[in-house]
Amino acid sequence: MCPPVDETPVNGSNGHANGSNGHTNGTNGTTNGTNGSHEGYSAIRSQHNPHPHNASPYKPVGDFLSNVSRFKIIESTLREGEQFANAYFDLEAKIKIAKALDEFGVDYIELTSPAASEQSRLDCEAICKLGLKAKILTHVRCHLEDAKIAVETGVDGLDVVIGTSSYLREHSHGKDMTYIKNTAIEVIEFVKSKGKEIRFSSEDSFRSDLVDLLSIYSAVDKIGVNRVGIADTVGCASPRQVYDLVRTLRGVVSCDIECHFHNDTGCAIANAYCALEAGATHVDTSVLGIGERNGITPLGGLIARMIVADRDYVLSKYNLKKLKDIEDLVADLVEVNIPFSNYITGFCAFTHKAGIHAKAILNNPSTYEILNPADFGMSRYVHFASRLTGWNAIKSRCDQLGLKMTDAQYKACTVKIKALADVRKIAIDDTDSIIRAFHHNLHNEEERTLLDGLTAEEKKKFAAAEAELLGVKEKRALDEAADAQAEVPAAKKTRTAEVS
Repeated sequence: MCPPVDETPVNGSNGHANGSNGHTNGTNGTTNGTNGSHEGYSAIRSQHNPHPHNASPYKPVGDFLSNVSRFKIIESTLREGEQFANAYFDLEAKIKIAKALDEFGVDYIELTSPAASEQSRLDCEAICKLGLKAKILTHVRCHLEDAKIAVETGVDGLDVVIGTSSYLREHSHGKDMTYIKNTAIEVIEFVKSKGKEIRFSSEDSFRSDLVDLLSIYSAVDKIGVNRVGIADTVGCASPRQVYDLVRTLRGVVSCDIECHFHNDTGCAIANAYCALEAGATHVDTSVLGIGERNGITPLGGLIARMIVADRDYVLSKYNLKKLKDIEDLVADLVEVNIPFSNYITGFCAFTHKAGIHAKAILNNPSTYEILNPADFGMSRYVHFASRLTGWNAIKSRCDQLGLKMTDAQYKACTVKIKALADVRKIAIDDTDSIIRAFHHNLHNEEERTLLDGLTAEEKKKFAAAEAELLGVKEKRALDEAADAQAEVPAAKKTRTAEVS
């Protein structure tokens, strides 16, 4: 579990090993990462963390059709996620995932069709008996026999789907639009007679004929379907296409609209957001986006986008501090690493390195963060062991270590750290050793070596790098300023202290 934002662990290196699979899973916020491969980071306290909720100056005028502030999540890790290449979820794993998603607060949990296998049917029945707050759905073909099996498992609703593009009609099920419409009506009426919630979705919607789509959606809407669904099955749609289709569909049906977006071309999150802006009501997600091929809209990615759009709504509905636990659980089960760039929980999500960034973040995190890590139980991190390190980051680290110096001395110490980082890659321990030795030499007659173990060649390169950073005149001026501000006369030793 990552430290809360107010904690300031001394050895705050990001990353941890990802459970039994042994893969290093570089998730942000772990205090003392067991893999030891993320040196030079520290969780920090900033001066304040306002993250103002001011409206974006580019925010469009409110649209009465938009559902950005009233969307629902249909979480499909236990259906779409089972189609992921590495996925194998036994009943125990499915129950863990279902409970975790329920604790997070998703509105629906979608399961694999009970008609797929006997074990899928048994799993479906078992999860329906857990008494979760989320509604339980199962995803079935638009086929009466599949629907009959599904309604007996105890699910709250059925998500019915059939391919409508010419590709799928010709090369998959081989049925024409008349057959599809008649079968859809038959299945929907049966499910409704059993008192179950029902969604009808076309498959490969964005390569389907628009007239065909609107005709069948209109027909199922008239007989009382709860939702119609559009699916970007191959991930070909762009946000503009999504907006146009959903907006058009919104003018044809009165029921809810569900959207399912694959991520083959990297547009899944943007497409989901545009769909909600255009009037969609429900979005399908999976944890880490796992699913067929490149997967679908990731749960964390959608939340990252939506909390910026309406923070109060998201915080009121979802337990965001559970997100990291869910992602760690699923990553372990499917034996993958959480990407360094993963939304919210990735190793780099709230990590700052450049000196200009670090200074601003320390003063006001909103300068370079649109998300507040505290909302997710995460910490922000500043990298202070590189050639990009700024003196404000070193000052912050000194505060953590309980070492006080003047601003000029912080700057002089920073020069030495930057110079060493030009010679070789340095770790958090190297930086701390330099800081401690530098501080010691300010206050004691006996000098300490700034860093042990350097070769003669490294010492030579360090001296050259330090001289290059400061120049002779600049270095002398900085040393004189440090002496002038020093609390003790021993500060003059900083002029002669060398790395050895």
